[in-house]
Amino acid sequence: MKIFVTGATGFTGSRVVPLLLKNGYEVRCLYRASSDRSILSDPKIEWMQGDLSHTQALTSAMQGTDALVNIASLGFGHAESIISAAQTAGIKRTIFISTTAIFTQLNARSKKVRVAAELAIETSGLKYTILRPTMIYGSPRDRNMWRLIRFIRVSPIIPIFGDGKSLQQPIYVDDVAQAVASCISNDKTIGKSYNIAGKHPLTYNEVIDTIARQMNKRVWKLHIPSKPIVALLSLFERLRIPFPIKAEQVLRLNENKDFSYADAQRDFGFSPLVFEEGMAMELMG
Repeated sequence: MKIFVTGATGFTGSRVVPLLLKNGYEVRCLYRASSDRSILSDPKIEWMQGDLSHTQALTSAMQGTDALVNIASLGFGHAESIISAAQTAGIKRTIFISTTAIFTQLNARSKKVRVAAELAIETSGLKYTILRPTMIYGSPRDRNMWRLIRFIRVSPIIPIFGDGKSLQQPIYVDDVAQAVASCISNDKTIGKSYNIAGKHPLTYNEVIDTIARQMNKRVWKLHIPSKPIVALLSLFERLRIPFPIKAEQVLRLNENKDFSYADAQRDFGFSPLVFEEGMAMELMG
């Protein structure tokens, strides 16, 4: 089976592609001219330059492949183009990476786009599987945990906007990659969507404590009421004053993000790492 992969050079894609090759699949990866392909140096990878927004070129790039693994974000409005290209190219089997962020109660900018993308996939006639990971972590390339790790390294005081008691359930990147590999040839997963997450939920306070313990660092958590912070950040955004944290991020931090993965465990044996194990591996890397 030859698999066409989008988002291959990204954080998650760079872990999925080697696993697909290890499992005996042929792999063709889409890349942009600006993409850094150095992280995927295996000569067995076939590369095709293209853009997700150009349906005709995307269709040509997909020709001759049997399956699609779409790791590129569905939050940028390219779902219809990707689906149309897959249909025209004769691809039947597809795996799409979405996100549990579609369940946020906030009026997030990308939520509407992602929900519409999932609906388009579900009504496409393709033999699809949708995987919805929680926050993905696992190396200095992740955009969330590594930022926190860097902060803990330099500061003994960790500001927390809110009480830090909201539940998180981050998933190790290799568990996402394994989920893709487990689904691709498993017909039981066709036409289904799965939430995938870390083994157990933990509070944000516990996330910080776990990282600090792994780093042998002593930290003090400074809890700051979130409402005035959100109001201030919202003002900055209206005035177009740049700031590294957005109001939406603070609101999301105070929203429970724990998810059952029982369906994934039942259908394809999903068995994720506990956060402490995954964080130990991230820090070693």
